[in-house]
Amino acid sequence: MFLRRKSDHDDIKVQEEIYEYEEERGPVTRYEPDYRDGLTGRQVKEHAAAGYRNVPVDPPSQTVGEIVHENVFTYFNLIFAVLAVLLCLVGSFRNLTFLPVIIANTLIGIVQEVRAKNILEKLTMLNAPQAVAVRDGKPSTVGSEELVLDDIVIFKAGNQICADAVVAAGEVQVNESLLTGEADEITKKKGDHLMSGSFVVAGQCHARLEYVGADSYISKLTLEAKAMQKGEQSEMMRSLNKLVKFIGIALIPIGIALVVQSLFFNDETLRSSITSMVAAVIGMIPEGLYLLASVALAVSSMRLAKQKVLLHDMKSIETLARVDVLCVDKTGTITENSMSVKKLIPVTAGEKKTEEAEKNTGEDAETVLSRMIGDLALAMSSDNSTMEALKVYFKEHTDAKPVKVTPFTSKTKYSGVTYEDKAHVLGAPEFILREDYETYKDEIQQYAGKGYRVLVFAGYDGEIDGNELTGKAEPLAYILLANPVRKNAPETFAYFAEQGVEVKVISGDNPLTVSEVAKEAGIKNAENYVDAAVLATEEDAAEAIAKYTVFGRVTPAQKRQFVQALKEQGHTVAMTGDGVNDVLALKDADCSVAMASGSDAAVQASQVVLLESDFSCMPSVVLEGRRVVNNIQRSASLFLVKNIFSFLLSLFAVAFMITYPLEPSQISLISMFTIGIPAFFLALQPNQEVIKGHFLTNVFLKALPAGLTDVLAVGALVVFGRTFDVSPTDISTAATMLLAIVGFMILFKICQPLNTLRIIVWIGSMAGLLACSIFLPDLFAITGMSVECIMLFVVFSIATEPVLRYLTLLVGRLRLIYRKRVKKETGL
Repeated sequence: MFLRRKSDHDDIKVQEEIYEYEEERGPVTRYEPDYRDGLTGRQVKEHAAAGYRNVPVDPPSQTVGEIVHENVFTYFNLIFAVLAVLLCLVGSFRNLTFLPVIIANTLIGIVQEVRAKNILEKLTMLNAPQAVAVRDGKPSTVGSEELVLDDIVIFKAGNQICADAVVAAGEVQVNESLLTGEADEITKKKGDHLMSGSFVVAGQCHARLEYVGADSYISKLTLEAKAMQKGEQSEMMRSLNKLVKFIGIALIPIGIALVVQSLFFNDETLRSSITSMVAAVIGMIPEGLYLLASVALAVSSMRLAKQKVLLHDMKSIETLARVDVLCVDKTGTITENSMSVKKLIPVTAGEKKTEEAEKNTGEDAETVLSRMIGDLALAMSSDNSTMEALKVYFKEHTDAKPVKVTPFTSKTKYSGVTYEDKAHVLGAPEFILREDYETYKDEIQQYAGKGYRVLVFAGYDGEIDGNELTGKAEPLAYILLANPVRKNAPETFAYFAEQGVEVKVISGDNPLTVSEVAKEAGIKNAENYVDAAVLATEEDAAEAIAKYTVFGRVTPAQKRQFVQALKEQGHTVAMTGDGVNDVLALKDADCSVAMASGSDAAVQASQVVLLESDFSCMPSVVLEGRRVVNNIQRSASLFLVKNIFSFLLSLFAVAFMITYPLEPSQISLISMFTIGIPAFFLALQPNQEVIKGHFLTNVFLKALPAGLTDVLAVGALVVFGRTFDVSPTDISTAATMLLAIVGFMILFKICQPLNTLRIIVWIGSMAGLLACSIFLPDLFAITGMSVECIMLFVVFSIATEPVLRYLTLLVGRLRLIYRKRVKKETGL
């Protein structure tokens, strides 16, 4: 969708231009209102009615219909439908017992996803981006979607530009790194274009929206980002997809081979052949595993939503649970967002200037300095907490008229005001004083050592152009500011220390100040600090991030370097931030966490948003991730035991020309009480263990001994049963009971450490299986056994425990040998 200009009248104040929108929209009247007045209410309604609102084109969340469709029309549901039809055709209705489980699983998935969708949509609405628009001469806050073409919008530091616009008044510095990848800050003046998707670093301006909604650059950018995010999956979900894909391909040739062999080589009836094949295929399908993972993640999203934590994607739960390094900023994370001026201290070296002012005004030095700083603060916009604090403290000012105002940027770390006869700068001591910093270093560090943030107010004899200072700066005063440490910060950081998560404090403030604040917050090794200004190369940054805990005077580019270096060193990195200078690092971190009270850009760039900007809820987020991943991992091994057994026994049956010994109803009985019901309860249990290793490897190695035990026990039972001429129905019943015994053995092991609920689940599952076997024997094909069959069953039942124990030891030893070999080869 594009705009084509039809006419352009430059000789009138309010221009009217006709644009023709292709596709659905027709001609529209364009306006260029005065930036102080904005559009009228009538003009806003006109553009809104014509469809020229700033409605984003990013795809909305799934509809209920799409959720139902995705849960019902799955590959495995198709397999189950085909199997059900085959059983109906041969009249084996008793073996349709797997259908209620499949239907229940599908319904649970639909209900949970719909509930999660509703909660997350409500929270997303609460966190919707807003903008300040000038309409009928009055500024008002509106949702970004309510903006229309030609609206006058006020943009200031921290705001993301939500639609393509042209600066109508004012001056801002813009970072277009999200669009270009370059972190350079570009000054935008009247007439310059603002690209949607970029964000304002400093200053304030009024801008007229040029392209909105589908026509804006951010719409195309958002679609690309959403497409990339859709393809991103956590390690757990990638592993499950691999497993499901492998099984989905393998079961078709195995199923065909089983039917052909049973029907043509073993001379079984069609009904018997179909029934045994269906039992084998059902055993190979992890019908509840993928669903369990999706539901568990959805439930976790809902739990976190109730704690006012918004997830942009569910994979971040798992990533957070695996984090071993947490990078945090000082302001807003360790300390409160609010900042206040604590003290003004005149600098001895600047006495001459203040003495002259004293003589002229008859006021003391501190009052004179306060008025000077008040002049500077008055000229600046309140676009950050530091300037707001200065405006509150330095309310008195003179009538000095500024000729030029230079706003603060995170790159130069100063702001300045130029008058007709003088110029003043205010900012970080190292950036203001430069080569003279050593002269004042001891005095400045004395204040910084007490936890204050120290700013230098100085007279400047050069031209202030927004670039690095080159002229002489004569310090006049120190301004001491401080943020109070959050009350629950020590408890929060103590938790991370206990969990083995290393904390790195990365801040733009003086490193000594940050170190003192970090000590007060109880961060381990907070005394190990470094000034990032001395880290000249990427190698220096990589070496420092491994050695130090606190980093001061960090630039936005360095924050990104630190995150990248930590990832290259094999760490899983989480980054917290709330400012525009955090965006590049947030984008590169494995998991990014933003405060909702921070900038729009940081919120949009993050995977996790703390809606109440309360960092103390981070431990509960990590615990929720560990709970869900560890429990899914534990439950997944239950499912995989059945899959390994059915897969290997099917190959055994094909290789040795025997009919698969179990019926579908028997597989359903075992799955229900040794897998399905226990897995559901175990997935909701607390679990704070640190996640180690790879998901699929962990699950497979836990399940392998039990799966092999099942194959050996049932395979031997079938062979010996045929040797002693035991009835196939007796063998089926005995095999079912053998699988149940091994199933409850592995379930008991997985339930460790035992608690009341786990004991109830284990005993209840056994009681449920026995009750179904006694009271519903026909439904689950449980029959009486002959004496010979009972004897074989007893022998193999006794043998299962040592077989399982020694196979577990063998697999564990082989895994240890493999790890040592890998460690030796890699040198890690």
